[in-house]
Amino acid sequence: MLPEKKTIQMFEETGVLLEGHFSLTSGLHSAKYLQCAKIFQYPEYAAELCHELAARFATEKIDLCIGPALGGIIIAYETARSLGVRGMFAERDADGKMALRRGFEIRKDERVLVLEDVITTGSSVQEVISLVHELGGHTAGIGTLVNRSGNAAIFNFPFASLIAIKVETYSPQDCPLCRQSIPVVKPGSRK
Repeated sequence: MLPEKKTIQMFEETGVLLEGHFSLTSGLHSAKYLQCAKIFQYPEYAAELCHELAARFATEKIDLCIGPALGGIIIAYETARSLGVRGMFAERDADGKMALRRGFEIRKDERVLVLEDVITTGSSVQEVISLVHELGGHTAGIGTLVNRSGNAAIFNFPFASLIAIKVETYSPQDCPLCRQSIPVVKPGSRK
């Protein structure tokens, strides 16, 4: 089992934790942002972290792994590789709804592991879960590198995160960083 301390050390070495004034995908603001894409520059770290996530779901009989684009693409691929199953990603269509494109398909009754790099509110993961069920699959579990939801994102499926970090968030109206006129940066993948 990969110790949480080692995961945090990998994050520190690769500059995953950023400080400033950020507008998150959820619409909330924060003084800290986890840019997990930076750790995926290093294939050896990606393989080690995703192998650990795969081990946490080894008894769940997974048929495929899926993640929301962009943050879930590499984690779904690497976890699928560790489990010896198919890996794919969901992406937004022209209407902004999560969809399977590029010829991906979920077969009826497949057991699907949904993966994301960081979970804050869980909204992207919930959208992927809805898509999986809409297409006839079953959610076998949810995995993430970082749970920053403070357990606000509650799922009715087996759930595993490698680390949990509580980072304070604010609505834009209540954001002390906005009141200080600190410029806001939107580093996430949604427009």
